[in-house]
Amino acid sequence: MLPNTSTAVVTGAAGFLGRNLVVRLGETDARVLPLTRETSPEDEDRMIAAADVVFHLAGAIRPTDPTEFTRTEAYTRRVADAIARSGRRPLVIVSSSIRAGDDTDYGRNKRAIEETLLDLSRDGRATVAVCRLPCVFGKWARPNYNSVVATFCHNLARGLPIRVDDPAAPLMLLYVDDLIDQWRALVAAPPTQSGMVETGAIHQTTVGEVESLVRGFASGRASGRVGSVGSGLERALYATFVAALPAEEFSYPLAAHTDARGSFTEMLKTPASGQFSYFTAHPGVTRGGHYHHSKVEKFLIVHGEALFRFRHIVSGDAHEIRTSAERPMVVETVPGWTHDVTNVGDGMMVSVIWANEVFDRERPDTVAMTL
Repeated sequence: MLPNTSTAVVTGAAGFLGRNLVVRLGETDARVLPLTRETSPEDEDRMIAAADVVFHLAGAIRPTDPTEFTRTEAYTRRVADAIARSGRRPLVIVSSSIRAGDDTDYGRNKRAIEETLLDLSRDGRATVAVCRLPCVFGKWARPNYNSVVATFCHNLARGLPIRVDDPAAPLMLLYVDDLIDQWRALVAAPPTQSGMVETGAIHQTTVGEVESLVRGFASGRASGRVGSVGSGLERALYATFVAALPAEEFSYPLAAHTDARGSFTEMLKTPASGQFSYFTAHPGVTRGGHYHHSKVEKFLIVHGEALFRFRHIVSGDAHEIRTSAERPMVVETVPGWTHDVTNVGDGMMVSVIWANEVFDRERPDTVAMTL
Protein backbone atom coordinates (compact mmCIF):
# COMPACT_ATOMS: atom_id res chain seq x y z
CA MET A 1 0.00 0.00 0.00
CA LEU A 2 1.20 3.52 -0.74
CA PRO A 3 2.55 5.40 2.27
CA ASN A 4 0.27 8.17 3.50
CA THR A 5 2.66 10.81 2.19
CA SER A 6 3.08 9.35 -1.32
CA THR A 7 1.92 11.03 -4.49
CA ALA A 8 0.94 8.78 -7.40
CA VAL A 9 0.60 9.98 -10.99
CA VAL A 10 -1.48 7.85 -13.35
CA THR A 11 -1.23 8.42 -17.10
CA GLY A 12 -4.10 7.12 -19.20
CA ALA A 13 -6.33 7.66 -16.17
CA ALA A 14 -9.52 7.74 -18.27
CA GLY A 15 -8.92 4.28 -19.73
CA PHE A 16 -9.96 0.88 -18.43
CA LEU A 17 -6.85 0.22 -16.35
CA GLY A 18 -6.55 3.85 -15.33
CA ARG A 19 -10.07 4.19 -13.98
CA ASN A 20 -9.77 1.04 -11.91
CA LEU A 21 -6.36 2.04 -10.58
CA VAL A 22 -7.37 5.61 -9.70
CA VAL A 23 -10.36 4.31 -7.72
CA ARG A 24 -8.28 1.74 -5.84
CA LEU A 25 -5.51 4.22 -5.04
CA GLY A 26 -8.14 6.72 -3.95
CA GLU A 27 -9.19 4.28 -1.24
CA THR A 28 -5.84 4.89 0.45
CA ASP A 29 -4.58 8.12 1.96
CA ALA A 30 -2.18 8.64 -0.92
CA ARG A 31 -2.46 11.68 -3.17
CA VAL A 32 -3.56 10.55 -6.64
CA LEU A 33 -2.98 12.76 -9.70
CA PRO A 34 -4.73 11.46 -12.85
CA LEU A 35 -3.46 12.47 -16.30
CA THR A 36 -5.76 12.25 -19.32
CA ARG A 37 -5.81 13.58 -22.87
CA GLU A 38 -7.41 16.73 -21.49
CA THR A 39 -4.52 17.49 -19.11
CA SER A 40 -2.40 20.38 -20.32
CA PRO A 41 1.38 19.91 -20.74
CA GLU A 42 1.94 22.48 -17.98
CA ASP A 43 -0.26 20.53 -15.55
CA GLU A 44 1.44 17.28 -16.58
CA ASP A 45 4.85 18.72 -15.72
CA ARG A 46 3.61 20.05 -12.40
CA MET A 47 2.01 16.75 -11.39
CA ILE A 48 4.94 14.59 -12.47
CA ALA A 49 7.33 16.90 -10.62
CA ALA A 50 5.54 15.91 -7.38
CA ALA A 51 5.35 12.16 -8.04
CA ASP A 52 6.77 9.44 -5.83
CA VAL A 53 5.40 6.81 -8.21
CA VAL A 54 4.29 7.10 -11.83
CA PHE A 55 1.96 4.51 -13.35
CA HIS A 56 2.39 4.82 -17.11
CA LEU A 57 -0.76 3.26 -18.57
CA ALA A 58 -1.36 5.51 -21.57
CA GLY A 59 -1.00 3.81 -24.92
CA ALA A 60 -2.64 2.91 -28.20
CA ILE A 61 -4.32 -0.49 -28.34
CA ARG A 62 -6.27 -0.79 -31.56
CA PRO A 63 -6.10 2.59 -33.28
CA THR A 64 -7.89 3.22 -36.57
CA ASP A 65 -5.07 5.60 -37.43
CA PRO A 66 -1.59 3.97 -37.25
CA THR A 67 -0.04 7.38 -36.50
CA GLU A 68 -1.60 7.03 -33.04
CA PHE A 69 1.33 4.75 -32.21
CA THR A 70 3.71 7.58 -33.06
CA ARG A 71 1.77 9.94 -30.81
CA THR A 72 1.87 7.55 -27.85
CA GLU A 73 5.63 7.16 -28.25
CA ALA A 74 5.99 10.94 -28.30
CA TYR A 75 3.81 11.23 -25.22
CA THR A 76 5.94 8.67 -23.41
CA ARG A 77 9.09 10.68 -24.23
CA ARG A 78 7.40 13.77 -22.83
CA VAL A 79 6.54 11.90 -19.61
CA ALA A 80 10.10 10.57 -19.38
CA ASP A 81 11.55 14.06 -19.86
CA ALA A 82 9.28 15.43 -17.10
CA ILE A 83 10.40 12.63 -14.76
CA ALA A 84 14.05 13.37 -15.51
CA ARG A 85 13.57 17.08 -14.84
CA SER A 86 11.82 16.43 -11.53
CA GLY A 87 14.95 15.05 -9.86
CA ARG A 88 12.78 12.89 -7.56
CA ARG A 89 13.85 9.47 -8.93
CA PRO A 90 10.35 7.97 -8.63
CA LEU A 91 9.27 4.40 -9.09
CA VAL A 92 7.83 4.09 -12.62
CA ILE A 93 5.45 1.17 -13.27
CA VAL A 94 4.90 0.60 -16.98
CA SER A 95 1.86 -1.22 -18.36
CA SER A 96 3.24 -3.13 -21.34
CA SER A 97 2.14 -6.26 -23.19
CA ILE A 98 3.26 -9.86 -23.62
CA ARG A 99 3.28 -8.93 -27.31
CA ALA A 100 5.95 -6.29 -26.83
CA GLY A 101 8.63 -6.87 -29.44
CA ASP A 102 6.35 -8.71 -31.87
CA ASP A 103 6.90 -7.80 -35.50
CA THR A 104 3.71 -5.72 -35.58
CA ASP A 105 3.00 -2.02 -35.16
CA TYR A 106 1.56 -2.77 -31.73
CA GLY A 107 4.48 -4.93 -30.60
CA ARG A 108 7.09 -2.45 -31.80
CA ASN A 109 5.20 0.39 -30.14
CA LYS A 110 5.09 -1.35 -26.76
CA ARG A 111 8.80 -2.16 -26.93
CA ALA A 112 9.65 1.44 -27.81
CA ILE A 113 7.66 2.70 -24.80
CA GLU A 114 9.51 0.25 -22.54
CA GLU A 115 12.91 1.37 -23.81
CA THR A 116 12.10 5.07 -23.46
CA LEU A 117 11.29 4.65 -19.80
CA LEU A 118 14.08 2.16 -19.09
CA ASP A 119 16.50 4.82 -20.33
CA LEU A 120 15.56 6.77 -17.20
CA SER A 121 16.96 3.99 -15.03
CA ARG A 122 20.19 3.85 -17.01
CA ASP A 123 20.72 7.49 -16.16
CA GLY A 124 19.74 6.93 -12.51
CA ARG A 125 16.65 9.12 -12.91
CA ALA A 126 14.08 6.48 -11.85
CA THR A 127 13.52 2.86 -10.94
CA VAL A 128 11.46 1.36 -13.75
CA ALA A 129 9.31 -1.77 -13.41
CA VAL A 130 8.01 -3.07 -16.74
CA CYS A 131 4.92 -5.28 -16.50
CA ARG A 132 4.18 -7.25 -19.66
CA LEU A 133 0.51 -8.05 -19.34
CA PRO A 134 -1.79 -10.57 -21.03
CA CYS A 135 -5.43 -9.69 -21.71
CA VAL A 136 -6.64 -7.80 -18.64
CA PHE A 137 -10.37 -7.88 -17.93
CA GLY A 138 -12.79 -6.58 -15.34
CA LYS A 139 -15.38 -3.89 -14.74
CA TRP A 140 -15.40 -0.94 -17.15
CA ALA A 141 -13.52 -2.80 -19.90
CA ARG A 142 -14.57 -1.65 -23.34
CA PRO A 143 -16.54 -4.22 -25.40
CA ASN A 144 -15.96 -4.82 -29.11
CA TYR A 145 -12.49 -3.37 -28.76
CA ASN A 146 -9.57 -5.45 -27.47
CA SER A 147 -11.07 -7.83 -24.89
CA VAL A 148 -13.10 -10.87 -25.83
CA VAL A 149 -14.19 -11.12 -22.19
CA ALA A 150 -15.63 -7.60 -22.23
CA THR A 151 -17.45 -8.33 -25.49
CA PHE A 152 -18.91 -11.62 -24.26
CA CYS A 153 -20.08 -10.04 -20.99
CA HIS A 154 -21.55 -6.94 -22.64
CA ASN A 155 -23.44 -8.85 -25.33
CA LEU A 156 -24.74 -11.73 -23.21
CA ALA A 157 -25.86 -9.30 -20.49
CA ARG A 158 -28.10 -7.76 -23.15
CA GLY A 159 -29.26 -10.90 -24.94
CA LEU A 160 -27.10 -10.10 -27.96
CA PRO A 161 -25.31 -12.76 -30.03
CA ILE A 162 -21.59 -13.49 -29.70
CA ARG A 163 -19.23 -15.01 -32.22
CA VAL A 164 -16.75 -17.81 -31.47
CA ASP A 165 -14.57 -18.90 -34.37
CA ASP A 166 -12.28 -21.28 -32.48
CA PRO A 167 -13.45 -22.47 -29.05
CA ALA A 168 -10.08 -24.16 -28.45
CA ALA A 169 -8.11 -20.95 -28.97
CA PRO A 170 -5.96 -20.36 -25.85
CA LEU A 171 -6.43 -17.29 -23.68
CA MET A 172 -4.18 -15.80 -21.00
CA LEU A 173 -6.30 -13.65 -18.71
CA LEU A 174 -5.54 -11.37 -15.77
CA TYR A 175 -8.28 -9.86 -13.62
CA VAL A 176 -7.86 -6.13 -13.15
CA ASP A 177 -8.18 -6.14 -9.37
CA ASP A 178 -5.59 -8.92 -9.09
CA LEU A 179 -3.25 -6.78 -11.19
CA ILE A 180 -3.81 -3.72 -9.03
CA ASP A 181 -3.18 -5.76 -5.88
CA GLN A 182 0.19 -6.68 -7.36
CA TRP A 183 0.95 -3.09 -8.28
CA ARG A 184 0.15 -1.88 -4.80
CA ALA A 185 2.40 -4.57 -3.36
CA LEU A 186 5.14 -3.47 -5.76
CA VAL A 187 4.88 0.09 -4.50
CA ALA A 188 4.97 -1.09 -0.89
CA ALA A 189 8.17 -3.07 -1.57
CA PRO A 190 9.83 -1.41 -4.58
CA PRO A 191 12.38 -3.34 -6.63
CA THR A 192 16.02 -2.42 -6.11
CA GLN A 193 16.76 -2.64 -9.82
CA SER A 194 14.90 -1.72 -12.97
CA GLY A 195 13.65 -4.31 -15.44
CA MET A 196 10.86 -6.72 -16.14
CA VAL A 197 8.54 -7.65 -13.29
CA GLU A 198 6.78 -11.00 -13.46
CA THR A 199 3.01 -10.78 -13.17
CA GLY A 200 1.13 -13.49 -11.31
CA ALA A 201 -2.51 -14.59 -10.96
CA ILE A 202 -2.73 -15.32 -14.70
CA HIS A 203 -5.48 -17.71 -15.80
CA GLN A 204 -4.75 -20.10 -18.66
CA THR A 205 -8.03 -20.87 -20.38
CA THR A 206 -9.71 -21.02 -23.79
CA VAL A 207 -12.20 -18.91 -25.68
CA GLY A 208 -14.71 -21.75 -25.44
CA GLU A 209 -14.41 -22.06 -21.67
CA VAL A 210 -14.92 -18.33 -21.18
CA GLU A 211 -17.91 -18.35 -23.52
CA SER A 212 -19.46 -21.29 -21.64
CA LEU A 213 -19.00 -19.67 -18.24
CA VAL A 214 -20.37 -16.27 -19.25
CA ARG A 215 -23.27 -17.83 -21.13
CA GLY A 216 -24.06 -19.79 -17.96
CA PHE A 217 -24.10 -16.59 -15.90
CA ALA A 218 -26.64 -15.09 -18.31
CA SER A 219 -28.94 -18.13 -18.44
CA GLY A 220 -28.64 -18.64 -14.67
CA ARG A 221 -30.47 -15.41 -14.01
CA ALA A 222 -33.59 -16.95 -15.55
CA SER A 223 -33.21 -20.40 -13.98
CA GLY A 224 -32.12 -19.22 -10.53
CA ARG A 225 -28.82 -21.07 -10.79
CA VAL A 226 -25.30 -19.80 -10.21
CA GLY A 227 -22.04 -21.70 -10.41
CA SER A 228 -19.02 -21.74 -8.13
CA VAL A 229 -18.34 -18.02 -8.35
CA GLY A 230 -16.52 -17.52 -5.07
CA SER A 231 -12.92 -17.86 -6.23
CA GLY A 232 -10.55 -18.00 -9.17
CA LEU A 233 -11.44 -17.32 -12.78
CA GLU A 234 -15.18 -17.87 -12.27
CA ARG A 235 -15.28 -15.25 -9.51
CA ALA A 236 -13.54 -12.70 -11.71
CA LEU A 237 -15.63 -13.46 -14.78
CA TYR A 238 -18.86 -13.33 -12.76
CA ALA A 239 -17.97 -9.92 -11.33
CA THR A 240 -17.18 -8.71 -14.85
CA PHE A 241 -20.47 -10.05 -16.23
CA VAL A 242 -22.57 -8.47 -13.47
CA ALA A 243 -20.70 -5.17 -13.90
CA ALA A 244 -21.68 -5.26 -17.59
CA LEU A 245 -25.42 -5.43 -16.86
CA PRO A 246 -27.45 -2.41 -17.96
CA ALA A 247 -29.24 -0.66 -15.09
CA GLU A 248 -32.63 -2.01 -16.14
CA GLU A 249 -31.28 -5.54 -15.57
CA PHE A 250 -30.12 -4.95 -12.00
CA SER A 251 -33.18 -6.92 -10.82
CA TYR A 252 -35.14 -9.92 -12.07
CA PRO A 253 -38.41 -11.53 -10.93
CA LEU A 254 -38.86 -14.81 -9.03
CA ALA A 255 -41.77 -17.22 -9.32
CA ALA A 256 -43.77 -17.48 -6.08
CA HIS A 257 -45.87 -20.63 -5.56
CA THR A 258 -48.90 -19.46 -3.58
CA ASP A 259 -51.79 -21.35 -1.95
CA ALA A 260 -54.07 -20.90 1.07
CA ARG A 261 -51.20 -21.53 3.49
CA GLY A 262 -48.93 -18.78 2.11
CA SER A 263 -46.19 -18.84 -0.53
CA PHE A 264 -42.94 -20.62 -1.35
CA THR A 265 -40.19 -19.07 -3.49
CA GLU A 266 -36.88 -20.49 -4.66
CA MET A 267 -34.19 -17.80 -4.74
CA LEU A 268 -30.91 -19.43 -5.70
CA LYS A 269 -29.62 -22.89 -6.69
CA THR A 270 -25.93 -23.75 -6.62
CA PRO A 271 -24.03 -26.88 -7.70
CA ALA A 272 -21.90 -27.12 -4.56
CA SER A 273 -23.65 -25.09 -1.87
CA GLY A 274 -27.25 -26.18 -2.08
CA GLN A 275 -30.40 -24.14 -2.51
CA PHE A 276 -31.75 -20.96 -0.92
CA SER A 277 -35.49 -20.33 -0.65
CA TYR A 278 -38.07 -18.65 1.57
CA PHE A 279 -41.69 -19.26 2.50
CA THR A 280 -44.54 -17.42 4.21
CA ALA A 281 -47.32 -18.78 6.44
CA HIS A 282 -50.54 -17.17 7.62
CA PRO A 283 -51.38 -17.23 11.38
CA GLY A 284 -52.17 -20.73 12.60
CA VAL A 285 -50.90 -22.39 9.42
CA THR A 286 -48.66 -25.46 9.69
CA ARG A 287 -46.22 -26.31 6.90
CA GLY A 288 -44.01 -29.35 6.43
CA GLY A 289 -45.04 -32.72 7.84
CA HIS A 290 -42.35 -34.82 6.19
CA TYR A 291 -38.91 -36.29 6.77
CA HIS A 292 -35.66 -36.70 4.81
CA HIS A 293 -33.13 -39.50 4.64
CA SER A 294 -30.13 -37.35 3.64
CA LYS A 295 -31.30 -33.82 2.98
CA VAL A 296 -30.54 -31.22 5.65
CA GLU A 297 -32.28 -27.86 5.90
CA LYS A 298 -31.65 -24.74 7.96
CA PHE A 299 -34.57 -22.43 8.79
CA LEU A 300 -34.31 -18.83 9.97
CA ILE A 301 -37.48 -16.96 10.92
CA VAL A 302 -37.05 -13.38 9.70
CA HIS A 303 -40.58 -12.19 10.47
CA GLY A 304 -43.12 -13.42 13.00
CA GLU A 305 -43.11 -16.36 15.42
CA ALA A 306 -42.81 -20.10 14.80
CA LEU A 307 -43.10 -23.43 16.57
CA PHE A 308 -41.00 -26.26 15.11
CA ARG A 309 -42.00 -29.82 16.04
CA PHE A 310 -39.89 -32.95 15.51
CA ARG A 311 -40.58 -36.67 15.97
CA HIS A 312 -38.10 -39.51 15.38
CA ILE A 313 -39.63 -41.77 12.72
CA VAL A 314 -38.53 -44.99 14.50
CA SER A 315 -38.30 -44.31 18.23
CA GLY A 316 -41.08 -41.75 18.41
CA ASP A 317 -38.96 -39.33 20.47
CA ALA A 318 -40.33 -35.78 20.21
CA HIS A 319 -38.81 -32.30 20.40
CA GLU A 320 -40.12 -28.74 20.04
CA ILE A 321 -38.40 -25.39 19.36
CA ARG A 322 -40.10 -22.01 19.58
CA THR A 323 -38.40 -19.09 17.86
CA SER A 324 -39.11 -15.67 16.36
CA ALA A 325 -37.54 -12.90 14.34
CA GLU A 326 -36.88 -11.03 17.61
CA ARG A 327 -34.86 -14.01 18.89
CA PRO A 328 -32.98 -15.13 15.75
CA MET A 329 -32.05 -18.79 15.78
CA VAL A 330 -31.19 -21.31 13.08
CA VAL A 331 -33.36 -24.42 13.32
CA GLU A 332 -31.91 -27.43 11.55
CA THR A 333 -33.91 -30.38 10.26
CA VAL A 334 -32.32 -33.73 11.00
CA PRO A 335 -32.47 -36.82 8.76
CA GLY A 336 -34.78 -39.46 10.19
CA TRP A 337 -36.96 -36.97 12.12
CA THR A 338 -40.30 -35.88 10.67
CA HIS A 339 -40.90 -32.18 11.22
CA ASP A 340 -43.28 -29.30 10.68
CA VAL A 341 -43.47 -25.60 11.51
CA THR A 342 -46.51 -23.61 12.68
CA ASN A 343 -47.05 -19.87 12.62
CA VAL A 344 -47.93 -19.18 16.28
CA GLY A 345 -47.91 -15.40 15.91
CA ASP A 346 -50.63 -12.90 15.06
CA GLY A 347 -49.25 -11.85 11.68
CA MET A 348 -47.54 -13.33 8.64
CA MET A 349 -44.52 -15.54 9.32
CA VAL A 350 -41.56 -15.48 6.91
CA SER A 351 -38.73 -18.01 6.97
CA VAL A 352 -35.52 -18.23 4.97
CA ILE A 353 -34.46 -21.81 4.12
CA TRP A 354 -31.14 -23.27 3.07
CA ALA A 355 -30.99 -26.89 1.88
CA ASN A 356 -27.73 -28.69 1.31
CA GLU A 357 -28.85 -29.89 -2.11
CA VAL A 358 -30.90 -28.52 -4.99
CA PHE A 359 -34.41 -29.98 -5.10
CA ASP A 360 -34.61 -32.85 -7.59
CA ARG A 361 -38.15 -33.86 -8.58
CA GLU A 362 -36.88 -37.31 -9.61
CA ARG A 363 -35.25 -37.86 -6.20
CA PRO A 364 -36.94 -35.41 -3.82
CA ASP A 365 -35.87 -37.19 -0.57
CA THR A 366 -39.05 -35.81 1.02
CA VAL A 367 -41.43 -38.37 2.53
CA ALA A 368 -44.79 -37.25 3.92
CA MET A 369 -45.45 -38.12 7.57
CA THR A 370 -47.59 -36.14 9.97
CA LEU A 371 -46.58 -35.66 13.60
